[in-house]
Amino acid sequence: MSRTPLTRAVLDEQRSVLGLPPYGGTDEPAELRRSAPAAVLAAYDAGTEPMRPVLRGAVRHLLDRLAELAPGRSVEVRVPPYAAVQCIDGPHHTRGTPSNVVEMDAHTWIVLATGRLTWDEALNGGLVRASGPRADLTGHLPVPTG
Repeated sequence: MSRTPLTRAVLDEQRSVLGLPPYGGTDEPAELRRSAPAAVLAAYDAGTEPMRPVLRGAVRHLLDRLAELAPGRSVEVRVPPYAAVQCIDGPHHTRGTPSNVVEMDAHTWIVLATGRLTWDEALNGGLVRASGPRADLTGHLPVPTG
């Protein structure tokens, strides 16, 4: 499977399709990823699927922010096939399958992390698979994108 990186050209193409102005930041990968959630949400609002590299960048940025704001290794949050992070302070595993796992698709993670969907709505709707006594992200959502 080809993994087209998130570049300024790809981000600008996504933004152009959505009628948005070109990206005005630097070409630094973290900065490109930081701008990706807004482009993904604009695509969802327009009823279209975001471009895969832009979606990957948005997922990665929001997961990285979660791990930054809730450091630790007691919960693994997975958004296959894009990324996974360990976060939240507490007991952690050292090998094998972690005891606290949260998994969801990219669309669910984006709308959950940005506050367009609540944790309870996602759980009750069967959009999130959460196992383990610490696998609750309620206190960490939405994720400030700052």
